[in-house]
Amino acid sequence: MSATATSPVSSSTRSPAFAVMQRIFDEGFATGNDAIVDEVCSPDLVEHQFGLVGSDSAEAIVHVKAAIRDVHAAFPDATFTIEDSAEKGDVIWVRVRGRGTATGPFFGPPSGRKIEFTVIDIARIADGRIAEHWGVPDRFAVLAQTGVLDRLV
Repeated sequence: MSATATSPVSSSTRSPAFAVMQRIFDEGFATGNDAIVDEVCSPDLVEHQFGLVGSDSAEAIVHVKAAIRDVHAAFPDATFTIEDSAEKGDVIWVRVRGRGTATGPFFGPPSGRKIEFTVIDIARIADGRIAEHWGVPDRFAVLAQTGVLDRLV
């Protein structure tokens, strides 16, 4: 599987904000390259996603970079498709479909199972970078599909 994000939105209609969101999935989560955060996120990032919030912007950036590494380690063949998007002013909403195989550790040993999940991301873009972010990944779907929930019952 290639590590890319694709979208049904035609390339001629993609905005700069869409391109920023696609880059963090293409060049970050799909590859494990956490350096992309320094390019697409403002150093003054305000992060609202559970698990990524920091006491300040620097800590939030550290958490986002760790999330990129963790997702890629657990699902190294992950691909992401931006299936829908909407924009108003400097804010973009994207609905993303993630797919991969749990061949790395994720709350226990790798299960080898295929996964598919949805992420809803909302970002405020300023000067071509993510300045503020709210994310809602379907963690329950990932826990169920990887077998983690099976071990709890």
